[in-house]
Amino acid sequence: MLKGIEVDILDDGSLDQSPFMLNRLDIVVASVHSKLAMDSESMTHRMVAAIANPRTHILGHCTGRLIEGGRGTRGESAFDAEVVFEACRAFDVAVEINSRPERQDPPDRLLALADQSGCLFSIDTDAHAPGQLEFLSYGAQRAWQAGIDPERIITTWPLERLLAWAGH
Repeated sequence: MLKGIEVDILDDGSLDQSPFMLNRLDIVVASVHSKLAMDSESMTHRMVAAIANPRTHILGHCTGRLIEGGRGTRGESAFDAEVVFEACRAFDVAVEINSRPERQDPPDRLLALADQSGCLFSIDTDAHAPGQLEFLSYGAQRAWQAGIDPERIITTWPLERLLAWAGH
């Protein structure tokens, strides 16, 4: 069993947990959860700062969009995807393929761009309840449809390889 957390990316790109706490975890997913409508340049800087943090392993639900569901819908956050995905590649941070049906994040065009940029990926359920762990198949299907090589999906790796990549 691995110890992990999803943390918020604050306005300045810092993470909303202390370095002491983050150092005790195996995997850290960093996601924007607030001020999703900030301008593109500010959002890009915010995301790149979080990606550059050595405690970040995965960039979560990069657009923040909601396309269906009980919480309503929400458009995509604006950011320079080429810059963000290049930062993910350069800092060895995986891009999350969010398996929640109401998110389908990143959208197909950004999933293709991240793939072309040479990014790693993580298929995550973003589960908020035990029954939502079954969402994993949705994300796996999206990765397969996008033609992403399973070798670039960290959630397919053996434990030893995953932990070595995460710096443990």
